Amino acid sequence: MKKTFKFGFVALSIVSAMPSFAEEKEQVYDGAVGWTPVAVGIASPLQLPWGRARWDVFGLDCNLFYSDAPKMYGVGVGGVAMATRDDLMGVQASLLCNWASADVYGIRATAGGNIAFGDTYGVEVGSLAYRPADFWGVDVNLLGAYQNNLNGLQVAGLATVSKEQSYGMTAAIFGNYAEVAYGLQLGLIINYTAELHGCQIALVNIAQECPWGFQIGLVNIILDNAIPVLPFVNCYF
Repeated sequence: MKKTFKFGFVALSIVSAMPSFAEEKEQVYDGAVGWTPVAVGIASPLQLPWGRARWDVFGLDCNLFYSDAPKMYGVGVGGVAMATRDDLMGVQASLLCNWASADVYGIRATAGGNIAFGDTYGVEVGSLAYRPADFWGVDVNLLGAYQNNLNGLQVAGLATVSKEQSYGMTAAIFGNYAEVAYGLQLGLIINYTAELHGCQIALVNIAQECPWGFQIGLVNIILDNAIPVLPFVNCYF
């Protein structure tokens, strides 16, 4: 049953696909040949300074369709998508996809998906979010979100998924999944966790075990409790 619930929630978090003023410097990582305060153009590599994923941007990164930089510290605006291959610090906005291969510090906004393969710290707004690492901050998604660990507040139209732990509050119309939940899971249909430390509120609440906490809903299940299934309220302290 645990694997079935987990698969169902993860499936809802499929995300969309992803990406002169220059001063020369010694190459510190693959692809970076220098830095620039401004990168502007149509789509990487059709930009000034020329080159796809070759220039760190410390200032403004703006491309009509697609931008791809190693590091971006500042403000990045892409008409369709933006990608950073190293750390991102600042603000990133695009129509369909914000892609970060490393850590993110700041604000990202898109009508499509926010994707990060490093840790994320800050505020993100989009339709879908995929983060196989950890998230700290506030996250709002029209459809769903997936991360390894959540620390903060996450709101989604359909579902939220934390592969390991969630600390704080998750809220979704369909429901919330976390391997271990600390804090509040608020869903319209269903909440599920293997280990509950806090509160679940939904029509159906399921916890394999509950060291401490309570559930409020039509059907409340704590499998290791003396009375595992109760209507309206179930708890263990």
